[in-house]
Amino acid sequence: MDANPHVNDPRQHINEEPRNDLFDLMNGFFGMLTLMAIIFFGMVILKFIAS
Repeated sequence: MDANPHVNDPRQHINEEPRNDLFDLMNGFFGMLTLMAIIFFGMVILKFIAS
């Protein structure tokens, strides 16, 4: 008895969207860097206002 012949081969990548992984990585990195810089400078301004 053979295995089920109707199983999809996982090497076909049917559900995978064509994306630029490097561009996604750079967007995530610079987006997080921008967010952290805004938070940092906001906290520095709050510290000077409070003192």
